[in-house]
Amino acid sequence: MSASMSISLRSLVLPLFFLAAPSHAALGPAPARATGAALVGALYLLFCSWTTWQHRRKTRAVLPVAGDDAGAVLIAYASQTGYGEYLAAQTQLALQSAGVAAQPVSFAQLDGAMLAHFRRALFIVSTTGEGDAPDSAVHFVRHQMQATATLAGLEYGVLALGDSSYDHFCSFGRAVEGWLVHAHAQPLFDRVDVDNGDEGALRHWQQQLGLLAGSSDMVDWSAPHYRNWQLAERELFNPGSAGAATYRLALTSTDPAVHWQAGDIAEIGPRNPPAVVAALLAELGLAAATLLDDGTPMAAALADRLLPHDQAAIAALRGLAAGALLAALKPLAHREYSIASLPKDGKLELLVRQARHPDGRLGAGSGWLTECAPPGADIALRIRENRGFHPPASQVPLILIGNGTGIAGLYAHLKARAAAGNTRNWLIFGERNADADFYFRTELQQWQQQGVLARLDTAFSRDQPARIYVQDVLRAAAVEVSAWLADGAAIYVCGSATGMAPAVNAVLTGLLGDDGVADLIAAGRYRRDVY
Repeated sequence: MSASMSISLRSLVLPLFFLAAPSHAALGPAPARATGAALVGALYLLFCSWTTWQHRRKTRAVLPVAGDDAGAVLIAYASQTGYGEYLAAQTQLALQSAGVAAQPVSFAQLDGAMLAHFRRALFIVSTTGEGDAPDSAVHFVRHQMQATATLAGLEYGVLALGDSSYDHFCSFGRAVEGWLVHAHAQPLFDRVDVDNGDEGALRHWQQQLGLLAGSSDMVDWSAPHYRNWQLAERELFNPGSAGAATYRLALTSTDPAVHWQAGDIAEIGPRNPPAVVAALLAELGLAAATLLDDGTPMAAALADRLLPHDQAAIAALRGLAAGALLAALKPLAHREYSIASLPKDGKLELLVRQARHPDGRLGAGSGWLTECAPPGADIALRIRENRGFHPPASQVPLILIGNGTGIAGLYAHLKARAAAGNTRNWLIFGERNADADFYFRTELQQWQQQGVLARLDTAFSRDQPARIYVQDVLRAAAVEVSAWLADGAAIYVCGSATGMAPAVNAVLTGLLGDDGVADLIAAGRYRRDVY
């Protein structure tokens, strides 16, 4: 059916519908009423069929064509002012720049059949008015979210846009997340709430996109406004470990205004090692002292740029003037680390595991912090408020679950709980070997002896023939977990998003059911900081 034919059908059906509809003032004889009712019904069915065809036509227009990348990501947006649609376009560009196909679509065109076509979907949703869905999402809410859905094969992420000055902050984003949980979809990461376009939250979203795409080099949409901190301490924290080297770092600031709380994140601006910058400039035939138009030495300007490491990419830069060379190289993206200390400690502590590229090079963030930055070096750092992982009310019992360097974020929570005199705390921690990888062992065991930790369970996977992980410990303690939850406990999870977090979620779902997990999320009693 052509567009002109569909318009003609609507212009014909609607007037006939109203002409045929009997008025309440003069219903006429019963046979006439019956004939009129039949005509109304027929016209109504015809109109509904036309509306359904229109919706399906639009849906088919945005489905990927046959042969497209099976790993494509659906980006569904519900936008009232256009901001959500803009962020969907930014998200698409970010994923495509990392080699991941992405398909944006408005909620006005979204339905269950489309969702079933994808294995991964990102939902960028605004809340309008007093907690309402945008106009473009009303059809989806009425016809999809009110029906029973099964999306067991779908992995999802939610970016919720809102304004915290309203009582129902990000409520539509929360509703979409709840619907997905009830439909058995699995989270790629926790919901990201954005308050009035908060740049820190959007950088966190982009960090999650990088993890999704397997890329840490996405250029930040808005550069963080870093402060200078000093690297005061650096200690190898797992000597003899079978895993990668992990360091405990302490940074200090002379700024009395800096503040954070348990759960917050340190965004680090990494730097290239001077020797690597010098080697690149030598290959390009440029002197390190070459000045840009603003007087900045070339070596200093390249310190925070993403440098090429293969000969083809380096060859493409030869012959460029200093300014053109700088413009051709993307800025290094920030790196995020959980903060393991509190302001009263007088220092900001991080736990950083070294990451390496396939060719053996250290990752930009971990390499800068653990090896390249000399003691006393300036570290570009910005603290990002992470409200979704802030502490619960002091009287709430707390179950903390984590693995690897995820202990850093949980350790800060335990410090805050200890300072407040809260003793209903249970930690489940996992790593490889107890001898080398039991981070904060002395402090944790002291807290256990002092009663700050009511319970401490560990899962060191390589210390026995059978592999044991935190999810196994959680499953074995199902009765006790249920008792703590019945007392109002909250569950906080920090660590690996690819192994531990989904496994813990599966155990909780088996214990509580989808509805039980959804209820915990809605009540703010199940929170995760995973990466």
